[in-house]
Amino acid sequence: MKELIKLIKPYISFDDISNELKEIFNTGQLTKGQHVDKFIAELKDYTNAEHAFLTTSATTALTMSLKAIGVKSGDKVAVSDFSWPATCNVVEDLGATPVFIDVSLDTYNMCPIDLSNKLDDSFAGVIVVDALGNPSGILKIKEICKAFNIPLIQDSACAIGSSVDDIKVGSIADITCYSFHPRKLLTTGEGGAILTNSHDYANWLTVKLAAGASGIKGKGLNFVDFGYNYRMSEIHALMGWKQLLKLDEITAERNLIAEQYALILEPLGFKRQKVDSNTYHNIQSLIFTVPEMVSRDAVIDHLLTHNIESTLGTYCLSGTTFYREKYNDLQNNSLWLESNSITLPCYDGVDISRVTNAIKEAVSY
Repeated sequence: MKELIKLIKPYISFDDISNELKEIFNTGQLTKGQHVDKFIAELKDYTNAEHAFLTTSATTALTMSLKAIGVKSGDKVAVSDFSWPATCNVVEDLGATPVFIDVSLDTYNMCPIDLSNKLDDSFAGVIVVDALGNPSGILKIKEICKAFNIPLIQDSACAIGSSVDDIKVGSIADITCYSFHPRKLLTTGEGGAILTNSHDYANWLTVKLAAGASGIKGKGLNFVDFGYNYRMSEIHALMGWKQLLKLDEITAERNLIAEQYALILEPLGFKRQKVDSNTYHNIQSLIFTVPEMVSRDAVIDHLLTHNIESTLGTYCLSGTTFYREKYNDLQNNSLWLESNSITLPCYDGVDISRVTNAIKEAVSY
């Protein structure tokens, strides 16, 4: 059998960090050191965000962001319906109610009309998702939230490196959250980040993410509040800033690869995720919807027989077993996308011909 074509591969190697890694172990500074500081500084510089905080995951980042805007038990939070379940799990975990907003069949992002129809002054927040790294339409969602005076959290778990009107994701919404999971273009193994231009949110997060400490009292810390430990280690942070320095090169390369796929697959009836003209997509994931009368699952299965990994786009949150049984509020576009979207391998060195030839076989049956 031919060599496995993996869905994604990390853009970092041991050689990239070996010298600094040795220094970390030699000094014994495993946390709260220079690499954490550098990663934070590089994130702020890259995104032009005024404040950045590192966390253990995008899930903890989203949880802290909801707490920062004041979401509490009994509140309502609007959420994009086409996403990884963490987007609404964090709302549920706080005892709030996720209100599912359907998405565009073209961009896969929150539909502004559906948001406008469902939103009112009783909502405590909105979580908009940059589906698979694509922030198309975020400015319209931001405008709607501003009209209702409702805080906007941008779930940019996949979108580091993307931009709208040349403004990097990270300084558009009231609060932005990143993920550094291995499926992401910039991975620290596990990890996340919170970015904001709000000094009020930043001051709150500074204390809460320091276990509630603020300043010194006597010979120790002054714990002025209760808080949390969601810190990122020096090793994770080292991996992060090393990749951030080459992120634009990575996303440019992935865009070129995506164009090559599109030239071959679109004539077959595959439709690529739409990106607005004012938007730059990092191609975190390369997604197509399959042609009419073609089974997406059959394509995935056929690719696997050729030792090629692929998967669905992402999930219809309102259609997952838990949320469907609890809320019975199924969003049709999101459900259709879950059943008809496919994610293909997209990275330097991927054998595009091998992947597309296998797809041609799959759709010819």
